[in-house]
Amino acid sequence: MSSNGKIMQKMQRRFYKIEGDVEDFMDGGVTAQRQNKWVFEIAWEVANKVGGIYTVIRSKAEITTKELGDQYCLIGPMNEHFVRTEVEVLDEKNSIFGDSIQCLKNFGIHVVYGRWLIEGVPQVILFDIGSASWKLDEWKHDFWNNCNIGVPWHDREANDSIILGYCVAWFLEEFYAKLVKSPPRPEFSEPNMIAHFHEWLAGCGLVLCRVRQLRIATIFTTHATLLGRYLCAGNVDFYNNLDKFNLDKEAGDRQIYHRYCMERAAATTAHIFTTVSEITAIESEHLLKRKPEILTPNGLNVKKFSAIHEFQNLHAIAKNKINEFVRGHFYGHYDFDLDKTLYFFIAGRYEFSNKGADLFIESLSRLNHMLKEAKSDITVVAFLIFPAHNTNNFNVDSLRGQAIAKQLRDTVADLQAEMGKRMFELALKGKLPNEGDLIQPNDLVKLKRCIYATQRNNLPPVCTHNIIEAEKPDQVLSHVRRCHLFNDRSDRVKVVFHPEFLSSTSPLFPMDYEEFVRGCHLGVFPSYYEPWGYTPGECTVMGIPSVTTNLSGFGCFIDKHVADPLSYGIYVVDRRFKNAEESVQQLAQYMFDFSSLNRRQRIIQRNRTERLSDLLDWKNLGVYYRQARQLALHKINPELAEEEFDLINKLQLSFPKPVSVPASPSTSRASTPAPSAHPSDDEDSDGETEDERKAVEEIRQLHVK
Repeated sequence: MSSNGKIMQKMQRRFYKIEGDVEDFMDGGVTAQRQNKWVFEIAWEVANKVGGIYTVIRSKAEITTKELGDQYCLIGPMNEHFVRTEVEVLDEKNSIFGDSIQCLKNFGIHVVYGRWLIEGVPQVILFDIGSASWKLDEWKHDFWNNCNIGVPWHDREANDSIILGYCVAWFLEEFYAKLVKSPPRPEFSEPNMIAHFHEWLAGCGLVLCRVRQLRIATIFTTHATLLGRYLCAGNVDFYNNLDKFNLDKEAGDRQIYHRYCMERAAATTAHIFTTVSEITAIESEHLLKRKPEILTPNGLNVKKFSAIHEFQNLHAIAKNKINEFVRGHFYGHYDFDLDKTLYFFIAGRYEFSNKGADLFIESLSRLNHMLKEAKSDITVVAFLIFPAHNTNNFNVDSLRGQAIAKQLRDTVADLQAEMGKRMFELALKGKLPNEGDLIQPNDLVKLKRCIYATQRNNLPPVCTHNIIEAEKPDQVLSHVRRCHLFNDRSDRVKVVFHPEFLSSTSPLFPMDYEEFVRGCHLGVFPSYYEPWGYTPGECTVMGIPSVTTNLSGFGCFIDKHVADPLSYGIYVVDRRFKNAEESVQQLAQYMFDFSSLNRRQRIIQRNRTERLSDLLDWKNLGVYYRQARQLALHKINPELAEEEFDLINKLQLSFPKPVSVPASPSTSRASTPAPSAHPSDDEDSDGETEDERKAVEEIRQLHVK
């Protein structure tokens, strides 16, 4: 084994404690075949990118197929665009599902069977909602008779949910009957079927399975409650009033009562109810009136680099690209040192309060004041990446800045080439060139013209696009104005609002999101309502420190499984038990502490942050979904052997405090990774030298003072 591989193994043993062997379950479906186990996962986002659950389903598919093989199948609605680009359509007649699919086709319902071309290549069954719409009235009438839930004709989304639910229940019933009548093996008795439904849009199928008393173990996962999203969008004091809401009235006032009933019926009737985080479990207990039996946190497919510090090199490359944008954007006011500039960012859906953009902007104002008072030479450029609908084009001033910077760069490159030629010719003749030999008068004229072009009378724009504020003011720009963050020369905090998804083909900011994240120093996500939060998780697996809150699922997960999140570069802001002013102060202090770190300390912190990627890997988090499936099977098959439950319960994920962190960190509020007084024998395996530990300890003592 290579030295790098040995070091990686040593680091994982030391920083990552796990009891049990996840690989025991990954047999490609051999065990599932022996148990006659069939798992169906139903979601609106199967091969249909319309929300965050698409990322969950897509990224989890690989680890699930490694466990279940072809005993696993995904079911969802057919989206013609994604079928053409992401699905390999196959003939279902060669599949065990062929007869069941044909039953639906006999009634004119178009069904697509194939393989989803993602990692794991799982089987998919997709129903064409439009082809089944002729049965909508009949199914809505049946749903009312059986469940007393009426769906209004104008709610297309709820109507589509009914159609999908009835198609799914019809298919599952046909397939179960086929397995009982013609089992795959003669020794098989009744099959062990599990149907896992995600969110209320798929919940109708679960309710029908229970109403029809099908012998199918059902699981319902809510990634965020429907009513919770609507309430938080209305800027209510959500978490302090969870036990006080009149649920029926609140749902009725927002004209989502029928959707709420469908969601609550699915959560109530499922054999096992799960959600993605502790904070959403509390929400579900109050709004859906059922406490989840198990939490199923969201993971990522983590790809480890062969070289330990390769992600550090990628950070440097991506940061240089951001530097190029900053040079152009701040032309005429480019009087700060990029080597002493930090890039902070917030990104996500444009939900201003839910995503914590209000807290972030207010904290940036405080940070600006703190840096000025400390006479710091650090500059912070804060990016806000929120796709907005009220934009019409790029800001002319932003485009001009990039054009001027490019012109100056090209001119200097041409002059360099000419000077190089002259220097070579003179040196070849045995002469030492002087200033007049190298720079000609015409060269100086060209250079002066470019320099004069960089002068500007206005301030660098806050927004890279033209925002239309005719009907109502833009929330980000309004708060930026209120906090006086205008990118003045004296400001130590600069703000760039990019109201569009990042793209490598953009003429203004040619970077995709992943590359941009790698180039930043700190991701700031002080969310108020965030059932999970993929953005800080994505930062973590790239080795980028991030700020989260104890009202986000990710923050709760880190608080539970990591002994000292600060030491690993995860800053958890308290928004649950502190008022808004205290949360703003805490976030501003976190950002100020981070800006006080030198480059060496930031590198150490990024190394530690990247180690947490194992904690977020589906290879480990997939076990929670497995446990949910086993618990659901146990509900319909109580004699199921309980040894598997014991084995699963032994699988505990935890990151201890780093050995280089003192046992009592309460003496300091510093965010700096701090060394221990007595390092272990293999201390050097974490890549931190003794000199680095001494430097970190010096900074920690400064914070104490």
